[in-house]
Amino acid sequence: MFPKELIDQTKALVETCRDAGLMIGTAESCTGGLLAACLTEIPGASQVFERGFVTYTNTAKVDMLGIPEALIRDHGAVSEEIARAMAEGVLSRVNADLSASITGIAGPGGATPAKPVGLVHMASIRRGGEMLQERHVFSGSRNEVRLAAVTAAIAILTRQVA
Repeated sequence: MFPKELIDQTKALVETCRDAGLMIGTAESCTGGLLAACLTEIPGASQVFERGFVTYTNTAKVDMLGIPEALIRDHGAVSEEIARAMAEGVLSRVNADLSASITGIAGPGGATPAKPVGLVHMASIRRGGEMLQERHVFSGSRNEVRLAAVTAAIAILTRQVA
């Protein structure tokens, strides 16, 4: 289902987290659970993957992650602020040590001049540590944008445990 290189990177992340006793939680919008699926593709991931939230709508972001409606209204669902709030929302709701969040516009619709198709914001935080945040504009089809976002999220999580 996922490219071998991504599976290898995910396996290394899962093994590192297992050895360190770290649990991961995720919050996804445009990827619709693909990050969680990639993590659970690895045998033994249940030792490190606590849970994933698919918060595709603004209502889900508010209800499941506690993101203030005003934050979404002021910045839009696809923004650095929301990616950060999603990552924080995971840690405030689950017994995890690390979180990663993804929000973006996978296309083909939904874009604006300021927020093109392929725009993805993501964030990761380690409990008690520093928040990492990235902004990407990926090219390609809807599936290619989503897969690129998952690949970048595995990389940002890996940096949190390195």
